This record gives sequence, structure tokens and C-alpha cells, in this order.
Amino acid sequence: MEIILLERIEKLGGIGDVVTVKNGFARNYLLPNNKALRANDANKKLFEANRSKIEADNAERRTDAEGRAKDIDGKQIVLIRQASNTGQLYGSVAVRDIVEALTEDGVQGVTKAMVELERPIKSLGLVDVKVKLHPEVVVTVGVNVARSPDEAEMQKQGIDVIAAMFEEEQAEAAAAALEPDGEDEFEDATPPSEVAADEAPAADEPEEEA
Repeated sequence: MEIILLERIEKLGGIGDVVTVKNGFARNYLLPNNKALRANDANKKLFEANRSKIEADNAERRTDAEGRAKDIDGKQIVLIRQASNTGQLYGSVAVRDIVEALTEDGVQGVTKAMVELERPIKSLGLVDVKVKLHPEVVVTVGVNVARSPDEAEMQKQGIDVIAAMFEEEQAEAAAAALEPDGEDEFEDATPPSEVAADEAPAADEPEEEA
């Protein structure tokens, strides 16, 4: 389907460009979200008549987004989740969780449609997520998924929490292997020479009289 873009669309073009896209993409996303018009003669004339206003409105929204980007770009949010000792989450972190965390952190106006997350986050660690405040203004937010605030701080400092925990367990196991089975294992044992001396009959003992 041929369409006229009403805003910049990544990998397609900018405002006013006439491009061809798949019918489903146009009908399910671009047209209902007012991001494009069908490229027929009537719409082409309508667009040209309103081009100045469309471009001015877009410039205003872009300027607003650029102002907000300064406070959001590089921000890191912490999400506390339960996870196994291998770092796999019992559940996952989705776009909704990121939007809610940003809102709680004082960031207003970020919607689920703005957050670009290819797939839910299913393990502990740091993940960079893109937030599209405007078609031409994209910022990056760090998502710190941890089991506790302390672990989140460690990850923020660049420490691999799972690797550190594994190394600690290995060190404890090695230390346990070097310890004797019991503290009194050798203290209570009677030397073999003493046992032999106690059990052997005395050579000079006189025989009992009948």
C-alpha cells in the first residue's frame, strides 16, 4: 500500500514522503495512529495544504521531547525481583514494569508505546532500554534487575553478582574440605604402641601358686 508519512518513521522516511508498506502494517499501525495517510489524490492535496502546520506541530513536539530527554537519558531504575541462584527470574520484566518504575521515579509522560523492548527481561543484570520520546528523539534508560537493593548497588558498580556468589560458594566448599572431620579425632585416639603394651602379658610376672 502507498502511504504519505505524517511523521518520521525509522527505516521508512520523513514527513511528506510517499512510501510503500505492507497492507497489514499500514492498516493496523500507521493509519489508526495518525502516522500516515493513504496516498490517493485527495490525501495528497490535503497534505500539501496542511504541510506547514504539520511540520510546525512536529517541530514543537520535537523541541518538547528534547527538553525532557535531558532528565531521562541515562537514568537508571531498579527493579527488585525474585530469582534462582543461576540468575533466572521467577517471572519476567515487561514494558509495563519499566513504565511504572519510571513514573514512580518522577518521570511523567512515558507510555508503553514509547518503550522499545524486543523481549521481556528474564534474568538478573543491567539492561539498556531505548525510550522514543519523539520519532526523532530517542533516549536510553538503564534497567537494573536485582534480588535486593544491595545487589542492585553491586551491579551498578559493575560487579557480576552471580559470578561473585559462585566464587564465594567455591571458596567455602574448598575451606570445608580442608577441615578435619572432627576436632577430637586425633586427640582421643590411643597410640598403637600403648595399646600393644596394655594387652601383652608382663614377662616377669610370677605364676600363681596352685
